[in-house]
Amino acid sequence: MIARLFSPGKGKAWARMLALGITLAATMFLMWQSDEPPGARDDAADLRGPAEPDGFIVQADYRTWDAQGNLKIRMTSPRIEQFESSNTATMERPRAILQGEGDPAPWIIEADEGSLLQGDELVNLKGNVVINRQLQGDETTLTTQELTLNNTERTVYTDRPVTISEPHGTTQATGMKAWIDDRILELNSQVEGHYEPIR
Repeated sequence: MIARLFSPGKGKAWARMLALGITLAATMFLMWQSDEPPGARDDAADLRGPAEPDGFIVQADYRTWDAQGNLKIRMTSPRIEQFESSNTATMERPRAILQGEGDPAPWIIEADEGSLLQGDELVNLKGNVVINRQLQGDETTLTTQELTLNNTERTVYTDRPVTISEPHGTTQATGMKAWIDDRILELNSQVEGHYEPIR
């Protein structure tokens, strides 16, 4: 009788049934103990995003000041995602306000997207990059498709075509570099301007 109860075939079936029963009991207990609503995990996955960053910020507002406490740069973005492996952060629709030394008129830069190389303080902007600057009531606008902001050197530059629109004309060029604190703009090549006479 004992040999029959613990025969190899019945022993395996009994062990499988016991394991299945323990698994079901543990699952039911964990579901009963869970305080998280059923849709919370889906909401968290949607908030984290498809790129699966190591961290993210919603409605980001980043500011830096100089040694005297004057605002140097303010950058905002609806969403910033951080990736530790590449030491980068990506930004949706970044907007930067750069204040030059002794200059009341800030540089306002906007783009479709951007990426920050955190160790180098380099911000690469892409897609419909626009720089606006108000000087004595007149607005000057520079547009390009890519632009790099070097916060350490306080420069902005690109090798791509640029268009500068001013109240009385436009200038087009390929490549440019600007020194924010010195208020100097250098156009690299293929410079062409169209201006209306001031009356």
